[in-house]
Amino acid sequence: MAEVSATPEVRLSRVGKRPVVVPKGVTVSLSDLKADVQGPKGKLSVPIPAQVTAKKDGDAISFVSSASGRDGARLQGLSRALLASAVKGAAEGYERVLELVGTGYRAEVKGKVITLALGFSHPTNVEVPASITAVVPPDSKGTQLVLTSADKALLGQLAASIRDLRPPEPYGGKGIRYRGENIRRKAGKAAKGKGK
Repeated sequence: MAEVSATPEVRLSRVGKRPVVVPKGVTVSLSDLKADVQGPKGKLSVPIPAQVTAKKDGDAISFVSSASGRDGARLQGLSRALLASAVKGAAEGYERVLELVGTGYRAEVKGKVITLALGFSHPTNVEVPASITAVVPPDSKGTQLVLTSADKALLGQLAASIRDLRPPEPYGGKGIRYRGENIRRKAGKAAKGKGK
């Protein structure tokens, strides 16, 4: 009869096994529960779970998890993904472009406040966090809003909250959308009447 091992096996994540290569100009300093990343585009701090150990080998950083079962792979993959995003953000930065589609829909940036005209009776103001830069390209006539930041999560959250102010509607396509986003369109009542 085969002996059953008392210690549960430690599983590895396919993503987590790959080391994160740190490009030139970016420095990563590791401590017990966090990694500080600094580069030309900004400074970020990434939390590292207690069961995960980060090891630096030259320009590469790898992660090893001591957690048992599925949690080991999950935490290892999460830590690796978060650090990879921070390294890329500090080196190159991230960009999100929002397009305002609709008659009179406009965006304007004054300091750290975005003023949006979205067909409501009053303009909507959105505060921009210090680590994010918001720009309206001059040739877009206020119909495009470009957000850039080193912090991928914070950038995505701000872009999503702005989009939620006026999500694209499926009949006319009016609203705020991401550049390249495919909006599912529906035929309105007028199109149904033509089929008779």
